[in-house]
Amino acid sequence: MTSTIAVGTGPVSRADLVAVARHGAPVRLTDEASSAIDDARAVVEGLAAGATPAYGISTGFGALATRHIPEELRAQLQRSLVRSHAAGSGPEVEREVVRALMLLRLSTLATGHTGIRRETAELMASLLSHGITPVVHEYGSLGCSGDLAPLAHCALALLGEGQVRDADGVLRPASDALSAAGLTAVTLVAKEGLALINGTDGMLGMLVLALADLELLLRTADIAAGMSVEAQLGTDRVFAADLQALRPHPGQAASAANLVALLADSEVVASHRGPDCNRVQDAYSLRCSPQVHGAVRDTVAHAASVAERELASAVDNPVVIDGRVESNGNFHGAPVGYVLDFLAIAVADLASISERRTDRFLDKARNHGLPPFLADDPGVDSGLMIAQYTQAAVVSELKRLAVPASVDSIPSSAMQEDHVSMGWSAARKLRRAVDGLTRVVAIEVLTAARALDLRAPLRPAAGTGAVVRLLRDRGIEGPGPDRHLAPEIETCVDLVRSGAVLAAATSQIGDLQ
Repeated sequence: MTSTIAVGTGPVSRADLVAVARHGAPVRLTDEASSAIDDARAVVEGLAAGATPAYGISTGFGALATRHIPEELRAQLQRSLVRSHAAGSGPEVEREVVRALMLLRLSTLATGHTGIRRETAELMASLLSHGITPVVHEYGSLGCSGDLAPLAHCALALLGEGQVRDADGVLRPASDALSAAGLTAVTLVAKEGLALINGTDGMLGMLVLALADLELLLRTADIAAGMSVEAQLGTDRVFAADLQALRPHPGQAASAANLVALLADSEVVASHRGPDCNRVQDAYSLRCSPQVHGAVRDTVAHAASVAERELASAVDNPVVIDGRVESNGNFHGAPVGYVLDFLAIAVADLASISERRTDRFLDKARNHGLPPFLADDPGVDSGLMIAQYTQAAVVSELKRLAVPASVDSIPSSAMQEDHVSMGWSAARKLRRAVDGLTRVVAIEVLTAARALDLRAPLRPAAGTGAVVRLLRDRGIEGPGPDRHLAPEIETCVDLVRSGAVLAAATSQIGDLQ
């Protein structure tokens, strides 16, 4: 059973977000958070009772903010806001993304800056704990006034309206799912509808999930590069620490150190280290692996620093602060949108160098004595020729996904919201890019493993050899006549995505950086 995650007035950690979003961890509000929520609610109720209009409490929204709403219509105002903004379209968004954005919205509610009621916040926590996931759609967020449509679909479920997936993944009306879980829908009052939908939670949730994936993939990409350098009779001398220190980027140093560890005591590397070796320099895709992998690492580190600041934020408009309610622009998604786009660029380039290393294996003129396409009987067999086609197709798609979304802006809300971030779109394409990178790295691992087998009787290094054995143990066969490749590729994709490839290598050589 996954431990319950406590949501308080401080930031949710990235690890806690992954536990809730991906692994179904239940959540609860701390006493401190409940107290902060009550204090902010008292401020809102005081303003709601006053004669002076207060935005989001006794006025309309966006371009309609100039209308003062009488007290008897304010519950309808909040309900209408949620219903009208739940206007998403397209395919359902993944369960882990919806759970992430719900947790992040709950985290902001728990800060005591939104004016929500305790019972409304507790109902959101209960939906997460019971595995009830509102249906959110692909399209609807411009990433400014936050992720409005996605969050509105989640808020709609709190009203007992709209569609949800229950803990078993069954699609059903929200009212039925709430009833089955013993939960009661809420009737929103002043400020609550706005507090539930005005945040960058969707794009931030997808950023944090992508960071978790990339931290695994970066170490796995080093393993793939090590296998390729080894099997293509490359040198490990270029990865020496003193050479890397001449250009002191931290990611480069870490990647190079990983390659040194992975290639230690390799018979394949040792076989061409003597004075008879006439290879002066390896190709860039081998020799410059730490420089490229390291630059991606440093980009991920920058994105993580932005994510940490965003996790520590209370994003709403207006906000309750020091006993007053103030309008602000903190809902703008630019800080998150930029790093989401930056990561997509880095992911595309990491996949590109991986594909280039793979391609070298298949060309007889460049693979140093291996058969063309690593085929058993070249001409009769095509070997891994088309596996590289698959890589190339994915890399081409990743280059298209690297085009920034955050440079676009389409004005909305009658020009009141005249500059938007498109951060949600940046996050959606990054998710596709991370999946593509996983597939490209997996094909490099699969190809390099076959090449290492073809270097027998020379034995690979301990870490790379462990990866070869993992693939063979999981049904990915070694060199031989052509066979149906797609299932083997998918198996290798699963081994990369699950962390099994990383675990195999580190079981022999210790943790990688």
